[in-house]
Amino acid sequence: MIASAARLVDLSHEISAGLVTYPGLPAPVITPHLTREDSRSHYAAGTEFAMDLITMIGNTGTYLDSPFHRYAGGADLAGLPLASLANLPTRVFRYEQVAERGIGAADFAGENLAGTAVLLHTGWDRHFGTPAYAAGAPFLTEAGARALADRGVALVGIDSLNIDDTESGGTRPAHSLLLAAGIPVVEHLTGLGGLPDSGASFFAVPPRVRDFGTFPVRAFALLP
Repeated sequence: MIASAARLVDLSHEISAGLVTYPGLPAPVITPHLTREDSRSHYAAGTEFAMDLITMIGNTGTYLDSPFHRYAGGADLAGLPLASLANLPTRVFRYEQVAERGIGAADFAGENLAGTAVLLHTGWDRHFGTPAYAAGAPFLTEAGARALADRGVALVGIDSLNIDDTESGGTRPAHSLLLAAGIPVVEHLTGLGGLPDSGASFFAVPPRVRDFGTFPVRAFALLP
């Protein structure tokens, strides 16, 4: 059965040449390999194609971190099973009106989250593409990450700059704990306000690239 457009919610930022996702990382560069005009000499009359090159860091747009991103022996993008990335029962936790930046463990206490995609809706995506996105962003604390790992979640996503606090030095406890447990992380989500707290199914599938840890995804949800 084909899902109707009304039941699909796009949760990804658009990627374009020059997009700044994370300050300090290179923006994507898109260049033609074969233009439509040049292609005409290769094909029958009236037939033309465009072939383009994109040069970008894996941390561009809405992207997924595999365990290999943090650990040399962790599963890379090619090693992630589809069952950990697609058609996941979804739980959305809301933090738009919370003044505290750090998301702790309290909200997950007593919750049955095994096998779910836990999505942290902070509303910070409203700043994406602006200087405000880089400072004061919400994040998942070490205690929060440990609580989710202990509950056996399948995936964790956030609509913020990073799952960790990038303003506290070089430590990355949320990445470390989740990826050590084999739990992929999706960062820079958007549109989580369009999802119910539960009942949707989440999809975030990158290409099968060997020896590569992070890549953009077309993250989306299927509403019940």
